[in-house]
Amino acid sequence: MPSPSAGPAHASRQRRFISAFGPSERVSGAFAISNAQLGKTKQDKPFLKCLISDRTGVLPARMWSIEPSQFRRLPTDGFVYIEAETQPYQGELQLIIQSIDAIEPTHEQLIELMPTTTRNIDEMFEELRSILGTLRHPAAKALATEYLNDEHLMASFKKCPAAKSMHHAYLGGLLEHTLTLLQIADRVCPLYPRVSRDTVILGLFLHDLAKTRELVFDRTFAYTDRGELIGHIVEGAIMLHDKAQQVMRNQGVRLPRNLVMVLQHIILSHHGVPEFGAAKVPATPEAIMINLIDNLDAKTVMALSAARPELAAADSGDQTGAALNGNFTERQWGLDTKLFRPDPLAD
Repeated sequence: MPSPSAGPAHASRQRRFISAFGPSERVSGAFAISNAQLGKTKQDKPFLKCLISDRTGVLPARMWSIEPSQFRRLPTDGFVYIEAETQPYQGELQLIIQSIDAIEPTHEQLIELMPTTTRNIDEMFEELRSILGTLRHPAAKALATEYLNDEHLMASFKKCPAAKSMHHAYLGGLLEHTLTLLQIADRVCPLYPRVSRDTVILGLFLHDLAKTRELVFDRTFAYTDRGELIGHIVEGAIMLHDKAQQVMRNQGVRLPRNLVMVLQHIILSHHGVPEFGAAKVPATPEAIMINLIDNLDAKTVMALSAARPELAAADSGDQTGAALNGNFTERQWGLDTKLFRPDPLAD
């Protein structure tokens, strides 16, 4: 059973965040744990391998001596209290855990542990509404309005991460990602006047909305049952079918014959190729543009998060981590390369 809190003896201690950790440092406190697995050493002894995180960063962690019964008491994805030591390993920091227990975090601890956008959520949502307000075709405006009027969906949209771990993996991340895509499209579409701007803007707004049904994000980031079995791509196409029916019922607006099909195609194809999860390859000019814009923002943010993390710079106040980590990151799975960290023109 998880303990009710991280322990009163530690409640008054000022928190030291992961972004400020240096080598060979003793640490203790409440952290999020994810991807907890039981491995075997070369001597065939069980050990814990997992990821430990707070709102500022994530570190790989190992506990070299653990009983299977203790491992079974730990959440695969959840919250723990640990005592550990940081250790340099292959140019990166890792945590060596001495003790670990499952906990039920307080509200204050959740704020410290759950990564959250640094931007104002209400301001971002108003910017997004403003861009959607520039849609010209009555059918496009009506469909956007049907989504915006769904208060439960929009409340989830404002809070949802854009991914469990790959990019914009923090509360408010989906809204931040979607707004950036709309801002890019607003600037790019005038360069290609034969592209349907309304279709691109609406398609970008809709393409990831079903992540609100794919992901759990109230305590930790994980997949719902529908997320595991259906996923946001197919779920998004189903959601669009339902909303299209509601537009006619609620607003009396008849949608053009191919609009729903083309928007469903955008949702089904926005990952580009089947090996990245796409159900179809993009096959309209608008679908191709949306795939490229989506990829631009996702991969740029992934690269910046790995090479020049914003929170690490803001919270640590020194270059300990950068000096330890060297000029290159570890190989980034989502980008299939390691990254050169320094900005050559930075002062």
